Amino acid sequence: MIRNIIFDWSGTLVDDLPAVWEATNYVLAQSKRETMSLDQFRAEFQLPFTTFYERHTPDVALDQLEEWFHARFREVQDSVQAIPHAREFVRFCRARKMRLFVLSTVRPDHFAVQARAAGLEDCFEKTYLGVRDKRPKIREILEENRLTPAETLFVGDMKHDIEAARLGGVRSCAVLTGYNTLADLRSAQPDVIVEHLGELRALLSSNGGDLPSAAASGLPVVTVGALIFNDAGEVLMIRTHKWSDLWGIPGGKIQWGETAEAALRREIREETNLEIRDVRLVLVQDCIRPPEFYRDAHFVLLNYTCRCVEPARVRLNDEAREFRWVSPAGALTMPLNAPTRRLLEAVATT
Repeated sequence: MIRNIIFDWSGTLVDDLPAVWEATNYVLAQSKRETMSLDQFRAEFQLPFTTFYERHTPDVALDQLEEWFHARFREVQDSVQAIPHAREFVRFCRARKMRLFVLSTVRPDHFAVQARAAGLEDCFEKTYLGVRDKRPKIREILEENRLTPAETLFVGDMKHDIEAARLGGVRSCAVLTGYNTLADLRSAQPDVIVEHLGELRALLSSNGGDLPSAAASGLPVVTVGALIFNDAGEVLMIRTHKWSDLWGIPGGKIQWGETAEAALRREIREETNLEIRDVRLVLVQDCIRPPEFYRDAHFVLLNYTCRCVEPARVRLNDEAREFRWVSPAGALTMPLNAPTRRLLEAVATT
């Protein structure tokens, strides 16, 4: 059973990625280097962050780099906020008398501002902040607080967090809400990968306070999804962490007692804020252990086409990163997950 949780902070409990990206680009500009797109930054950034600087700004003193970074970060950290499900998960843990800690590279002064803004101050037994390399520190935390490794879970969003957990002999959970991509996190081989802390809460609740022993079990999951057209003949593509940051279509699971079409309308409304019409089933796909998906899974995919009710004002929920309206031919040139590519190709031939 999990009795102790050590949290990473950035990307796990709070979303500071835009602020860190902005501050890092300021450092690169001051160092006469090219700035990075957000996707490039997520692919390049790693901990310890000194490794990142050694690769990109080897000729600039670390003290100068940190001075530039923190000066700019203080100006933009108002954008930092709690990640969806974070506060609820912390309350869930505290209600079950779990001991909670934070192990992070974030500086104490930044942490104080962010914790207060996120509603997470005074939630942790101890915080270990400004730690450049978490790998040696985690053993000190276990010894200092007399934590049993088998009952301790480290939750983080980066390979470095998973490596630290392994060196400390504790369990590890990777979340897709932060800096590293699914491929990076998979390569670190955590005990479990979750889309967000809400999923971790559900796992602990359904497994008696422990992590599941098997990656996949039970029956296939039946889902619905749709290729949505607007009046201009464009289709809506969305990008999510859980499909390896590839582009796909909105959709989700059918609930008990719900018809497939009712589930489709509900999922699209929840994920995109759109109402739909002219719903037509066009394809049923077997999707068994898709390598692009963030966990082992077996889906039966009911794929539809439909039209959105205009005006098409898309508002994404926290499951998706971004959206685009593109022509069907343009969509086929995008980096798509395999089921979406098969759907587009099937629609193109009808």
